Amino acid sequence: MSSAVVIEAPGEHRLVPHEPRQPEAGEALVRVHAVGICGSDREVYQGNRPEGYVRYPLTPGHEWSGTVTAVGPGVPSTLVGRKVVGEGFRNCQVCDRCHAGETTLCSAGYEETGFTEPGAMATTLTLPARLLHVLPEDADLTAAALLEPAACIAAAALKANAVPGERVAVVGTGTLGMFAVQFLKAGSPSELLVVGTRPDRAELSKKFGATEFRTKDAVGTGLSGDFDVVIETAGSADAARTAAALLRRGGRLVLTGIPAPGADGLDPTDLVVRQLEVHTVFGAAPDAWAHTVRVFGAGLLDPLPLVTHELPLEEFPQAIELVGSGDPKVGKVLLRP
Repeated sequence: MSSAVVIEAPGEHRLVPHEPRQPEAGEALVRVHAVGICGSDREVYQGNRPEGYVRYPLTPGHEWSGTVTAVGPGVPSTLVGRKVVGEGFRNCQVCDRCHAGETTLCSAGYEETGFTEPGAMATTLTLPARLLHVLPEDADLTAAALLEPAACIAAAALKANAVPGERVAVVGTGTLGMFAVQFLKAGSPSELLVVGTRPDRAELSKKFGATEFRTKDAVGTGLSGDFDVVIETAGSADAARTAAALLRRGGRLVLTGIPAPGADGLDPTDLVVRQLEVHTVFGAAPDAWAHTVRVFGAGLLDPLPLVTHELPLEEFPQAIELVGSGDPKVGKVLLRP
């Protein structure tokens, strides 16, 4: 029998029978291949996601891949049978931010698959077809399930606008950090430093293109602050300060991590006197998604080494525990409906 995970309220979930919802006009029905779990899914389960950014009861799952099995009126039938991934933000398409392509800033309010709308921790997912991105026919759908976090980092890479020959760095060695390494490497930097708290990530960082790896405690040892670009992905209390300290005067910083309340902020005096350029990213707009799918299709993005666990949907509680375990052997955890 088909099934779906439903989080009724913080800390309360159940596995329920799942009946596919047939697509209406402008929609597509996708058979889910795999769905990833990240820290925000754990927040939903624990009940500490910010107010207004979750709606219970809820089927979670915003990182996914699958195959289109049916389409509604107004959607090209050629989509049926295609491998796809999909954007999460359900933007209004008519406000000024949407018209500018900044769909994650839609002024109609926040709506996102897996948080306020049904997500992919189910056998199928029905969503607006305009959110889909078609993958190459030979795409590995298990690897593609990680393209949502990759798209968030693509947004950061596009804002960083690193050019060949620049010195670049990544702070953070989780899934987002490892994607940042791959995107920055594709831009042919002269130097690519990775800074993190997990020494076990050194080998993987260098496999993805890093020229040097430092633990965060060793950042101040023998490193000058003259990097052109730094992408921060850690979200720890002082990660932003660590990242800013690596930059040259006039350098570019992109923050993607979301630390807990009370984290140390950037020093505004330092920002002004060093004329640092600071950007932030929350989610991924269509251009970042399109960029990610192109890079993935070109073979420049390799998500599979980040996957350490694949579990059936029924083991959702175990998957949540793994994600929050702090075990360095736990990388990306996927559920397979």
